[in-house]
Amino acid sequence: MSETPSRKDLSDMSLTRTSAVAASAVLLGALATGPAAAAPAATTTACTMTVGSVTAGGDIGYSNITAGSPITAKQYTGVHMFTPGITRLSTTWVRNPKSSGGDLASAEVMLNTNLYSAWYGTDKTGKPISGFSNSGKNYQGYTYDENASDRSDGVVDYTYRLRSDGALYRLQWHWTDFPYTTNTRFNGFSAVKTMALISATSTYDTFLANTRAGALYTIHIPHAAGKQPIVKKIRTSTWQTFESLVAQRCGAQSTLLTAIDKDTGTAYLYAVSHGATVIKGLGKVPGTYKDPVYYLYTSTSVPPLYGE
Repeated sequence: MSETPSRKDLSDMSLTRTSAVAASAVLLGALATGPAAAAPAATTTACTMTVGSVTAGGDIGYSNITAGSPITAKQYTGVHMFTPGITRLSTTWVRNPKSSGGDLASAEVMLNTNLYSAWYGTDKTGKPISGFSNSGKNYQGYTYDENASDRSDGVVDYTYRLRSDGALYRLQWHWTDFPYTTNTRFNGFSAVKTMALISATSTYDTFLANTRAGALYTIHIPHAAGKQPIVKKIRTSTWQTFESLVAQRCGAQSTLLTAIDKDTGTAYLYAVSHGATVIKGLGKVPGTYKDPVYYLYTSTSVPPLYGE
């Protein structure tokens, strides 16, 4: 570990949901503009996304995926970050090239049962740096962790953590009075296998979630105090094989989704319309996907997720 970015640098980076590849893209025009739109145009620019991972050896991995015909994926390995075999969960990694601390990417990771704020990149002089600092202990039993922000005010952000007993916790971060948080618990999610954030707006967040029985749901969570999640089943079967779902915005209001079956090392790409009313399978993604942890790798250069 070397020079530690400021707390503000890390909060700005880790709570932003945007694309790692700054492609002005529209995938399959009908899905990008909603289910009632006309058939896809013959000439559209393929959407892209970067699926990040932590390898068994503790290295940062990347898969740059393009939803063309055929689908393409370029896989490579980056910086070594962690002791092999101890990484359990990761939020989205967000790159902020305009940080006062340099050109850095950051996230929250779970190493064994403890949470850490982690970062890598270059400091303000261009020197490579990486490191992590403890942010919470004794999180055994948690199966999912994600940050959400629409970046509209820079004041309030949200962290969601799912526990294996079905408790979904939302932490509301008030940055004007750090470290003040509001913690809300929602029950009834024990059937969920994994989730992916598809919307982060000023009034709600939405996830896609698959169950161990194979169904696929949207979970719409209003920000207003006292409001409960709105859960809608959108598929009844076949989704149980996926251990990781990674979503990225595509066009104005659609989603590009990579679903990963780590048991077989395969990944499949889907185009998801606004509200997930239309889900189109695009095919198998080239490459092998057996890393312990997968997540979205993004940048602050494009708008937040808006898939519902």
